[in-house]
Amino acid sequence: MALSSDTDSPWDLDARAVRAAFQRASRTFYGAAVVHAEARARLLERLEWVKLSPSLIVDVGCGLCEGAAALSLRYPKAHVLALDTSLQMLSRARSARPGEQICRLAADARQLPLADRSVDLLFANLLLPWILDLPGMFAEWRRVLKPGGLALFTGLGPDTLYELAQAWARVDDEPHVHGFFDMHDVGDALTRSGLAEPVLDVDHLTVTYPSVAALCRELKACGAGNATVGRRRGLTGRRRWQRMADCYPVEPGENPVHATVELIFGQAWAGEPVRASEGGFTAIPVTDIKRRR
Repeated sequence: MALSSDTDSPWDLDARAVRAAFQRASRTFYGAAVVHAEARARLLERLEWVKLSPSLIVDVGCGLCEGAAALSLRYPKAHVLALDTSLQMLSRARSARPGEQICRLAADARQLPLADRSVDLLFANLLLPWILDLPGMFAEWRRVLKPGGLALFTGLGPDTLYELAQAWARVDDEPHVHGFFDMHDVGDALTRSGLAEPVLDVDHLTVTYPSVAALCRELKACGAGNATVGRRRGLTGRRRWQRMADCYPVEPGENPVHATVELIFGQAWAGEPVRASEGGFTAIPVTDIKRRR
């Protein structure tokens, strides 16, 4: 996963901690990444509505290369580059099957080792939660996409794990769930990067668990534990943890613990760079102005 840099805010991400978490989670990621799998399936479905014949596809933050494999099957003539910063994730990904043209590469989504205007489709499933500088990353995507190339991605919105965040808030004022960009922040970042025709929408999932402990185990198993800069570095302590679990809302049923996931789906296209006139204004033909319902 491509990571943001460390910052002074206690609610921001500790890049080293995030990377270490995904390295450790490489052994357990496949069985625990239920939300990743659902988001990936829905994102792949959106390609049914896009007319695209890509030569080069990049799966950024590919994890165990499940997305890269699906893209290779969908576009058998394309070369697929599976890119991630976790060497353990890449090494544990299954080998390419006959007919799949997948190449693995350890690299950062904010500094892609790719030529300008070389990529037809850039696919990123749940990479955005681990990025602080969205405009910077999107600008890098804009650089490598060909004119007419597509960026297709998912992220997590601020409603994600709000039950867990509120339960911890009744115990202490330390960060336990890091903040997520909302859809408007993502849209602004896309516009600032120079990507065109951004389309964003949101969906909510509810994932159920037999206990709060099971929820936290799954988060850790898929690398999504607490990696904020201001997190408590020592052990949480049994009493503090139990106080949080007692504050977590419980619903009736076999799996009484519910966790909300706000999924953000987005796409944008790479067009020709916008050129300003000498007076600082840009002329846009009326025929180029579109309304999207």
